[in-house]
Amino acid sequence: MQNLKDPLIFVVEDNQVYNKLVVSYLRSKKFNRVESYTSGEDCLNALEKKPDIIIQDYLLEGMNGIDVLKAAKKVHPEIEFIFLSGQDSIDVAINTMKYGAYDYIVKDQMALKKIVNKITKIISVQQLVKSNKRYKMGVTLFFVALVVIIILILSLTVFFPTEFEW
Repeated sequence: MQNLKDPLIFVVEDNQVYNKLVVSYLRSKKFNRVESYTSGEDCLNALEKKPDIIIQDYLLEGMNGIDVLKAAKKVHPEIEFIFLSGQDSIDVAINTMKYGAYDYIVKDQMALKKIVNKITKIISVQQLVKSNKRYKMGVTLFFVALVVIIILILSLTVFFPTEFEW
């Protein structure tokens, strides 16, 4: 994720009214970098912008949501997908997860709140991952520095034995 504080979010929804509703709601929740697309093809053509999260309708004209997910993950595997669909089917939800979706949300009166909740969780997980990488790097550097110091001390005792008598 490029920007943990303000991720780039693509909303892919062919129903223009619902698309505008989702985009407006996200912006009202302080997600400022939200872009709207009405087709999977348009979304894929904009992948050079490297979105962090794609909120995707499952049923689109032309490409379906799984096709978009597969194509996008080939180019940028780190993109997180949240499916937002009227399909209230366990099989469809499992299928999206099988291909790498973060979550599947059914369009209902709570869908917009659920989307914000999922985005917040994605950001939290990414922050933990980044923090964990920094921690591992710090531990690795500590041990590398320790090994260098030990080698330096041993080298000094070998080359200058009279100076370092025990």
